[in-house]
Amino acid sequence: MIEKSEITYEKAILVGLITKSQDQKKSIEYLDELEFLTYTAGGEVLKRFIQKLDVPNPKTFIGTGKIEEVKKFIDERDVELVVFDDELSPAQQKNIERILECKIIDRTNLILDIFAQRAKTSYARTQVELAQYQYLLPRLAGMWTHLERQRGGIGMRGPGETEIETDRRIVRDRIALLKKKLTKVDKQMAVQRGNRGALTRVALVGYTNVGKSTIMNVISKSKVFVENKLFATLDTTVRKVVIGNLPFLLSDTVGFIRKLPTQLIDSFKSTLDEVREADFLLHVVDISHPSFEDHIESVNNILGEIDAKDKPTILIFNKIDAFRPETIDEDDLVTEKTKAHFTLEEWKKTWMNKEDGGAIFISATKKENLEVFRKILYKKVKEIHLTRFPYNKFLYDEYME
Repeated sequence: MIEKSEITYEKAILVGLITKSQDQKKSIEYLDELEFLTYTAGGEVLKRFIQKLDVPNPKTFIGTGKIEEVKKFIDERDVELVVFDDELSPAQQKNIERILECKIIDRTNLILDIFAQRAKTSYARTQVELAQYQYLLPRLAGMWTHLERQRGGIGMRGPGETEIETDRRIVRDRIALLKKKLTKVDKQMAVQRGNRGALTRVALVGYTNVGKSTIMNVISKSKVFVENKLFATLDTTVRKVVIGNLPFLLSDTVGFIRKLPTQLIDSFKSTLDEVREADFLLHVVDISHPSFEDHIESVNNILGEIDAKDKPTILIFNKIDAFRPETIDEDDLVTEKTKAHFTLEEWKKTWMNKEDGGAIFISATKKENLEVFRKILYKKVKEIHLTRFPYNKFLYDEYME
């Protein structure tokens, strides 16, 4: 295993805002996530800068005084990279680069960069490349021109590396070519899905890093890549799974995230056909994360964008072994009890058990409650299976009832 000390990490700082629509708590939470994204991409965060503004500064995102403070820190600490928590306009990015004189990327570019690192297959690389070019197109004027000596590293992978690609006509031609290539592959994949027959299809969906691939491995006894970093899985993996003597198809898809770049949703829509065509979804949630309800909402929003929000869904609350509610001292008569203080049993009595027959609480890594999960999964698959193969009903009546 490679130790962190053996890896060269780019020195980075993060910049975020507290606005009318994003309070301090939410801003800190987003920056926590942005720091994890930066680490995943290969950066080490030295400091965070947060400013309170009603709306972002249209020229430099943050105010004049704050950007001078950022500039001073960059010069003193030889910072290589500044990551902004929201998508910057082309004008903002150009202005900020001129002032700070170092590499500037926003959340969208950072996520695209991680996808570029993680894409292993030709199909995934094509999808990511298309998203990168769509992001780059309005930002070509002057982009990276003063950064020639710093070329490489976070935010510079893929189409951002070659200056010849900064010609708008060439980029538009490239986008058209990539779309044509993806359309051809999409047709081939649609044929492959059609050849799988009438087996029940189940798709794992959820926020990134919630344990979908771990659940996939436990249920299907396969070896899908698992890592404690964001977007460890990009390509959809499909496995034939048998519980008892009942076969079905289980797919593991790319994880979702808040503020997911529109370009990625568009280019990965075809990959997410596995979700759209599934008979039902297993929505995996990391219940140990303090904002898991926000994560559920984010996933549901993206499912809505790909026309899969109305799919029958079972909520799988994973990582119960890591769940730690905040505590209140018995002598504390001031602190008001909130959801942050709910125990697991208290959570189970909330909306969770009203969601289509209830939710399932497991730990995939510790293998807790997996038998309960298998029984519920078996029952759901069986219901669908028998509508397609009614003559098999006597084969499945005894197992796991």
